[in-house]
Amino acid sequence: MENFTTSATSFLLEHAKNVVRHDAWSAFVESGLPLTSDEVWRYAPLGNFALERYQVAQAPGGVTNSPLVDALAAGSGRVVRVVDGFLVDAGRDTDGVEVSVEESVDSLAGGSLLEHYERDSFALLNCALAPSTLVVRVAPGAHVTAPILIVYSATSGASFPRTHVILGRGAQATIIEYFEGGRDGLVVPLEEYQLDDNASLQLVNYQRLDATAWHVARTTGFLARDARLVQGVVGLGSHYDRSRNDAELRGANASNELRTTFLGAGDQVHDFRTHQLHLAPRTTSTLLSKGAVADSSRSVYTGLIEIEKGAKRTDARQTNHNLLLSPAAHADSVPNLDIRENDVMCAHASSVGPLDELQRWYLESRGVSRADAERLLIQGFFYEMLTALPSDLAQVVEADVTDTLSRVAVVAP
Repeated sequence: MENFTTSATSFLLEHAKNVVRHDAWSAFVESGLPLTSDEVWRYAPLGNFALERYQVAQAPGGVTNSPLVDALAAGSGRVVRVVDGFLVDAGRDTDGVEVSVEESVDSLAGGSLLEHYERDSFALLNCALAPSTLVVRVAPGAHVTAPILIVYSATSGASFPRTHVILGRGAQATIIEYFEGGRDGLVVPLEEYQLDDNASLQLVNYQRLDATAWHVARTTGFLARDARLVQGVVGLGSHYDRSRNDAELRGANASNELRTTFLGAGDQVHDFRTHQLHLAPRTTSTLLSKGAVADSSRSVYTGLIEIEKGAKRTDARQTNHNLLLSPAAHADSVPNLDIRENDVMCAHASSVGPLDELQRWYLESRGVSRADAERLLIQGFFYEMLTALPSDLAQVVEADVTDTLSRVAVVAP
């Protein structure tokens, strides 16, 4: 059986003329995988990770629709299918929307992908080994009312899906990105979103990979003047689920609302990173991260609000709440602020703790069983996150969370 290096070399031979791919691979070989001595990786279970046990996908594997895909597709206007990083179905035509694949090595930030992600080992792998870039373009002024669903299915092995979403001036759209499969696999998505002046994107990243998978994702939004990005990130699957979600607010009055949520069980690790960079005046960002960990699972939240000199009258808020459902579960919360402008409003808060005993006692005193009281409290904890999702999607996610909770043992401290 081929190991990772052999299969990666074979893949790169098929793209011999793409210099940036080969430069990215060389940069990865030189830097290697990150170490837990690196601050941004010190909570990651890298000691259990062996890259050489995976093979790089050379072609899309065979998959069938899951009930969750069918439920999500029922409320969507267009369904795009990606398998192991390869586009297999662009879905039906939609007015104002173009879906294509490009052999692109450019970042929506400007410059090459290699230049933009040279310090991120897993992003370098994506730069080198993604089959192509899936590009979703929404025409200027187009208002796409029905959600666009992008289903990313993974088989065993290593896959590197890459996506660019580009909204023209004044465009509006809702995009749902759903990840599933990946048994004993490695999935490394790299996604960028470009919003021109006055564009509005509601985006949901819904990760439901197999419990044996490793998921290392990075998303970045680039927001022009008066643009608005509302992003929800839901993590229920994977053995190790790392999601870094960045936003660069480049134009005046740009706005970013980010909500991340997860539910951990068994020995899962959910590792969420956020970076909201304010570069222009009167920009706003609101971050709310809420999650629960049971059994011996762990969570990590590290967030950074960065406000550059000149970004006057910026308003940035960051909140992280973690619920411990077992004495063996653990959560780390590390909020950070980096402010280089005086005329701003900025705040952060975090909490880690078990279910509220007084609230549980109140429900039990009204005739609710202990187990039902615990479920109600946990569902109420997640409710704030689910109400921010599109209504059809919220129902699907709520049912999924409820089903997952039914198999989670809640142990009082």
